[in-house]
Amino acid sequence: MAVDAEHIRSLNKYERSILLALERGMKRYAWVPLEHLKTSTKLSESEINYRLSRLIAWGMVRFNPVPYDGYALVFGGYDTLALATLTQKGTISALGTLIGEGKESIVMEALGLGPVAIKFHRVGGRSFASARVNREYMEEGHCPWLIASRRSAEREYQALKALHPAVAVPLPIAQNRHTVVMSLVNGTILNRSALASPEATLDEILGHVRTAYQAGFIHGDLSEYNILIEDGKCVLIDWPQWMETSHVNAEAIVMRDLDNILAFFKRKYKIRRDREVALQCVIA
Repeated sequence: MAVDAEHIRSLNKYERSILLALERGMKRYAWVPLEHLKTSTKLSESEINYRLSRLIAWGMVRFNPVPYDGYALVFGGYDTLALATLTQKGTISALGTLIGEGKESIVMEALGLGPVAIKFHRVGGRSFASARVNREYMEEGHCPWLIASRRSAEREYQALKALHPAVAVPLPIAQNRHTVVMSLVNGTILNRSALASPEATLDEILGHVRTAYQAGFIHGDLSEYNILIEDGKCVLIDWPQWMETSHVNAEAIVMRDLDNILAFFKRKYKIRRDREVALQCVIA
């Protein structure tokens, strides 16, 4: 994370009220006007300017002077709001090291009642146009990254709650804004694992895909990069792009997931499975 934990701990109540006002205001504005902040926070202009200067220096807020003086949250500010809420609720008490970073999320170790993982969704952080194309749940029109990232986290949490423990997915613990707190999986990505029984692991993965399908869920982005191997068992991660089995393209979507997995096992372990047989195993 780019934001210093010390800055989060030392956040003044006025600074938090400004971050909350920006969060609300960005549902209407790409850049929230200063006048809107004054009305929302009831703070004087001099107080707001002082607090904004600190938040900008800490990497939580960005300023834009054109066509008017406007302010926007950046991921550092959104991270701060989510972490402050999760800490107040007792969900987490400390952040640990970075576990992994993808195109649209970062995952860190944290401390709750025990070791947990916290995933920060970052939809649109690098390519918002691409994110809109690849995610049907994103609305047309004004849909800033903060709303898209929150929806991504909500969807992943929804899937984990529905699927655990019938499907091997992380245990969902909490969700706030664009973050999901879940059980910590001490595993290795399938792509980097040396499987003792690859045939059995493939069967296990197909079984979990089938169970998820029976529950109404298709992963939608399944590959060797979002399956972890922990103690010889697989755990399916990264569920924000899941699709319902009632989707008009459901069969094509699950076939794409299966093609990714079958291609990996064929390439690395020389295991050949008929794709149509695998599909019928899942959807029959």
